[in-house]
Amino acid sequence: MLIGELSQRTGTPTRLLRYYEDQGLIRPHRRPGGFREYAEADVRTVRCIRTLLAAGIGTLTIAELLPFLLGDARIEESGCPELLPELYQVHRRVSDAIANLLAARDVLDSVIAAARSLN
Repeated sequence: MLIGELSQRTGTPTRLLRYYEDQGLIRPHRRPGGFREYAEADVRTVRCIRTLLAAGIGTLTIAELLPFLLGDARIEESGCPELLPELYQVHRRVSDAIANLLAARDVLDSVIAAARSLN
């Protein structure tokens, strides 16, 4: 598939897909005319990249994690053991954000329930 289709299927702007390529996170095949050609597996890879970026993990760390996450390497072959302190920190931050969102949802549920009881 070409970059436009990958962009559409993943919801990722083509500019970011080129950036991911520059960072070595995805490696499309180049057609004779220079067009990038992506494999079906790149859809999963880009989605994984987007999830990790949203969690606050940088592209250098993602590059080390991807082989393990995509099943291309065993945990001991990846950089995961050395990255544990950073991963614990990200995990705590994500857990805190989830707790805050759940608390906000509880408040909204209360306000909505109160408003419904007035009708």
